[in-house]
Amino acid sequence: MNRYPSIEAAAKGLADANYISSRQIATALFLATSLDKPILVEGPAGVGKTELALATARSLALPLVRLQCYDGLDESKALYEWKYGKQLLYTQILKDRLGEELRGAPDLKAALARLGSFDDIFFSEQFLEPRPLLRALQEPDGAVLLIDEIDKADEEFEAVLVELLSDYQVTIPELGPIAAKTPPIVFLTSNTTRDLGDAMKRRCLHLHIGYPEPALEERIIATRVPEATPELRRQLVAFVQKLRTLDLRKLPSVSETIDWARALLLMNATELDPAVVRETLNLLLKFEGDVEMASPKMMDLLRSLPAWHTTK
Repeated sequence: MNRYPSIEAAAKGLADANYISSRQIATALFLATSLDKPILVEGPAGVGKTELALATARSLALPLVRLQCYDGLDESKALYEWKYGKQLLYTQILKDRLGEELRGAPDLKAALARLGSFDDIFFSEQFLEPRPLLRALQEPDGAVLLIDEIDKADEEFEAVLVELLSDYQVTIPELGPIAAKTPPIVFLTSNTTRDLGDAMKRRCLHLHIGYPEPALEERIIATRVPEATPELRRQLVAFVQKLRTLDLRKLPSVSETIDWARALLLMNATELDPAVVRETLNLLLKFEGDVEMASPKMMDLLRSLPAWHTTK
């Protein structure tokens, strides 16, 4: 069954798939799967938008179909294209048969009419190459369709999605409409680098995932890096939370907090030590200007951490 019976079931399903969600996330997932509505998930990079789709697929034991968006993405790469090489090969194989069919045609018009009868053969599903959008519709038991970073695609590409998101079907001129036997669970993620069109937003439930509160981020770290001690987990989450209050070019994301926790374990850290923090700060801050801004404030940030102590 491709849905959750309650908000609590959605939260538990995600937790079983190693994704710790807020009540807001679990509610959006419950409603989306119950109403067969796509979810437009917006928020900064690294807060778990893509992982939400992956965890949903794991939770419901559904295949994941992913479309990574980029500038210039078009219908042939996202929806379908014809296997022109195979069509040409079959044409060569059947050229004798074609000759027989055309033999005796009184004029060019009659010959073309006879050739037209082969359209149904060469433009049938056996010559169709499904791309991610069509593949998701063709899954007999449903799928999770992840349309990742939709804001990176051209505005024109949004028009390709309108029919799919409205009716879970697409129209191929040579074949007609192809509808999903089981509607996929659709996630569209956006880092909000551009505003999406109203037609797109009307068809989706909206979910914004921001940086988590400290308690939730601690739960995430406990799940993803269970080897970290409660004390280390408290300190590193508090440190990252304070870093996010600075005027940085790029704030550290949840995924970077997870990476930092794993790195601290590799360095046998049991609590935040100034030397270790200084050596690993580049795991949290990705721009040299941000490192230069945060470094002079590092000791003040450390002194304000819960239960942190120093020999100085």
